Amino acid sequence: MKISYQWLKSFVDFDLSPQTLRTKLTMAGQAVDAVEAHGDDSILEFDLTSNRPDCLSHLGIAREVAAVTGKPLRMPEIKLSESNTETAEVTSVEIRNPEFCPRYTARVIRGVKIGPSPGWLVKRLEAMGQRSVNNVADITNFVMLELGQPLHAFDFDQLRGRQIIVRTAASGETMTTLDGEVRELTPEMLVIADGERAVALAGIKGGEDSGISESTTDVLLEAAYFAPEQVRATSKALGLSTEASYRFERGTDPEIVPAASDRAAAMIAEIAGGEVLKEIIDNYPLKSKRSMIRFRGSRYTALTGMEIKLGEAERILRDLGFKVEAQVEYDSLMAVVPTWRVDVRIEEDLVEEVARIAGYDEVKPSLPGSAGSGAYLPGEESRRVVRHALTALGYHEAISFSFVNPGDDARLSDLTDDSRLILQNPIDETQSGMRTTLLGGLLRAVQHNFNYGTRNLRLFEIGKCFVRCEDERPREIESLALVATGARNEADWLQASAQVDFYDLKGALETIFESLGLPGIEAVPAENISYLHPGRTAIISVSGREAGRIGQLHPAVDVRYKFKQPVFVAELDFESLLGSDRIDTRYRPLPKFPSVVRDLALLVDTVVQFASLKRAILGLNINELVSVRLFDIYSGKGLPSGKHSMALSLCYCAVDRTLTDEEVKNAHDRVVMMLKRDFGAEIR
Repeated sequence: MKISYQWLKSFVDFDLSPQTLRTKLTMAGQAVDAVEAHGDDSILEFDLTSNRPDCLSHLGIAREVAAVTGKPLRMPEIKLSESNTETAEVTSVEIRNPEFCPRYTARVIRGVKIGPSPGWLVKRLEAMGQRSVNNVADITNFVMLELGQPLHAFDFDQLRGRQIIVRTAASGETMTTLDGEVRELTPEMLVIADGERAVALAGIKGGEDSGISESTTDVLLEAAYFAPEQVRATSKALGLSTEASYRFERGTDPEIVPAASDRAAAMIAEIAGGEVLKEIIDNYPLKSKRSMIRFRGSRYTALTGMEIKLGEAERILRDLGFKVEAQVEYDSLMAVVPTWRVDVRIEEDLVEEVARIAGYDEVKPSLPGSAGSGAYLPGEESRRVVRHALTALGYHEAISFSFVNPGDDARLSDLTDDSRLILQNPIDETQSGMRTTLLGGLLRAVQHNFNYGTRNLRLFEIGKCFVRCEDERPREIESLALVATGARNEADWLQASAQVDFYDLKGALETIFESLGLPGIEAVPAENISYLHPGRTAIISVSGREAGRIGQLHPAVDVRYKFKQPVFVAELDFESLLGSDRIDTRYRPLPKFPSVVRDLALLVDTVVQFASLKRAILGLNINELVSVRLFDIYSGKGLPSGKHSMALSLCYCAVDRTLTDEEVKNAHDRVVMMLKRDFGAEIR
């Protein structure tokens, strides 16, 4: 919205420079984006919020200027000379839909001469970005910019029946507007009609047949108040927006209607000649109601942290146009809301009005009081532990969007299409789904780093995935995903060729579980996961329950992302891990008695895993057996087909005595017998 600095000075006698005025108005909540010189004037460009339609005029901004400067507001002087002929003798106004048009006024000016506008009027309109049309049209635009009330001038001789009827359009009715477009109307649209046809779209645009032309001599001047929701609905339906509809949609002032009509009629008579017929026709079936709101000093202090004297609050509200009555014994004011302030409805609105004029810079920063202390959200401490553990391992946390490409997401997840969430109105058509896995975002991050020459990466993400549930709200599942690729330790020049592999990522998962106090993990080989490499993939289980997946990306996925080196990924159901039972951490003193280590070399089938052996050995519940460790595994030359050799180290120790050779032998023999019996192991 453009506002003229010199025009404002005709309303308020202030002595602030344009830049100082810009600062004061911006601090009062009316943001001024720019100030530009325009000849001997300055133009202020406002960025107004939609709830302040009263500021879409110089009068509205002048009220703000009066409030921030404390200077009085003066209205334009209207010198209206009327003839002896009554307006009601030559025309009439009928409102058939008062809920859409609560007020409609009409004036008639006879003997008008249509022509160009005087230079001062053309110059002022051009400064506001308006082009000059003719003297009558320019005057209606001038008054709209000055007082905020849109007006429309009809060629009175073109109105059939010489009357105005405000009604809804008939089904199938059409009208040609001033822009030459034929508009097809519906019964929900409000029109201004004469005795036979629609001649204007109410609050939006006039009709071509009744518009002002060079042959016009008599003018009927319309000034009205139209319901905002009705104007907006018609404007959107027709795809037609004008300066008038922009104001009516947001809410104009129903009480300024006759004053705006008088102002325009007087200017038409002065500039275009002619006589103004006596008495305005003012059809006002639904009068506006003003609400009264209490303002309490205590409430003001509670909301803003500032204190203000009632007298100062009363002065501010009066300068803004409120009618105020003090109630000293109650430390409050009763304010009547002016009809142009459609945004003020409750006490908090009054508090905001006083605070912004008193100055937001007076608000003193302070911490809110609290009777309690803060606390983490459920599971937040565990999340912090995991983040610290992974950061210590050299991983960096990534954060990716929840919106994904459904096709890309499907390639990294085994869920069916029925389980996926597709957005009905996505911001980006290429990202129209909600993610079911975190891997897509991490792989895009890897791809981005590869493109910039970073080849050694370790990333993780903790975030929500989304799954559709039948007859229920979509379910949010918290997941943890990791990705690793490149050198195992790029800073170690002695082992620069060592690359990250499956076991590095598995070790990271074991660290996570250990940091959370969870039981150890078990990796069970898997072959049917489409996005992971066969033979290099495993299901992660905890206490016999599936918790996630780990493996190397399938070559087909590598090709799609243009990866030229192995990339290893893992994803866990983090939500279920947070709810799992934890292992109690107990203090144990250092052993006072010596331990005994026995090594054991086994020849077993290649399908036998160390995890199975360890679980079976510990299942013997030998109190003196304190640890089982794998220190070597071999398969190949010298061993039978389908067999591999596993070397275990078993540590025995008692807390109350030194173990004898016989005790160690008996315990160790139990282990050997169980391995031979249950796993068919051969002792090497």
